[in-house]
Amino acid sequence: MATDAPPPSQEQHRLPSTEEFAEVQQSAEFGELRRSFRSFAFPLTIAFVAWYLLYVLLSNYAGDFMGTKLFGNINVALVLGLGQFVTTFLIAWWYSRHAAAKLDPKAEAIKTRMEGGA
Repeated sequence: MATDAPPPSQEQHRLPSTEEFAEVQQSAEFGELRRSFRSFAFPLTIAFVAWYLLYVLLSNYAGDFMGTKLFGNINVALVLGLGQFVTTFLIAWWYSRHAAAKLDPKAEAIKTRMEGGA
């Protein structure tokens, strides 16, 4: 059975010391990586939780509104409920793109330097 994955690297990486981890954690480069992550993740998390709580509150306290038929047997509650799934997948896709473009290159540079590759 053949696979498309390359064989594991035989190259040995040096393990950084505790002091080196602490030094990197205090570096401006690591701070920028953290800021880049937080500036993306925190606002989206807050927005999604607010959107979810709005859906729950509307379901509990606005039954007439949520029961409003839009077309056929499709009502507002069903559309908003399916919107929760769509939103979840969109956020995951958006985060994947953000991580690949902004976070992964910075993290890889830090990792390579700590393992003695640069």
